[in-house]
Amino acid sequence: MSAQNGLNELEIAQVVGATRTIGAFVNFGADYLEPGVIHYAGHGAVVVGEIDGRLTPRVDAIRDAWARFDPRAIVTPNIWGYLWSKEAYGAMLFATALTNESIADALAMPAYRRLYIALAREILAVAAARAVRPEAFDGFDPAAYLTTAPAGSADRSLDALVTHNRRSAKSHSGIWRDLAVRKRPTEVDAQLGIVVSLGAEAGVPTPLTARLVTLIHEIERGARPQSLETLDALADLLP
Repeated sequence: MSAQNGLNELEIAQVVGATRTIGAFVNFGADYLEPGVIHYAGHGAVVVGEIDGRLTPRVDAIRDAWARFDPRAIVTPNIWGYLWSKEAYGAMLFATALTNESIADALAMPAYRRLYIALAREILAVAAARAVRPEAFDGFDPAAYLTTAPAGSADRSLDALVTHNRRSAKSHSGIWRDLAVRKRPTEVDAQLGIVVSLGAEAGVPTPLTARLVTLIHEIERGARPQSLETLDALADLLP
């Protein structure tokens, strides 16, 4: 079972077999600071489920164990829905990490709202091509980002994400910390690069996501700064 961001269950299942793989989704805020020291920043969704949608005693047991940490932990028959929704939200977090702004401040900026919405739509289009039904969590409502959603729905979801992140003691993402503090490569290939590959397989274009991956790598190499200008370099792809 992977409790990390991304679609790791796909790779784990290839290694150990699908029947030995359990899906997990976490959205609580935390940072590893040093050996034995974890900064816990606040509550977020905690979900576990079989990757084939079954409801089994083993996922109930894992949920019960997790409930000691967060009593709101749940079991779902649609773990892929949560994982793909986190991919869409995660793309927004990677975009905020192009800057030195906090998550909440970056998501609140009106100038970049159209970019965040377009990123989410790209990811959700790949999910739809794989017959995944995304799930809502912690202010992120995937239905709000669809082109068929009522006017203002995506902005309201972004407002909810801003509110959720302002309550957190963790102002910046782990992605930002990797780039700005630890000076180490991020997990962008595992988290977003795979979406670009799966999109290509499904015939779904993901130009913004691919550009975001490239910009993160450029920051990792020291070729670009973390700045609003770098976020502008992503937004420039918008029509």
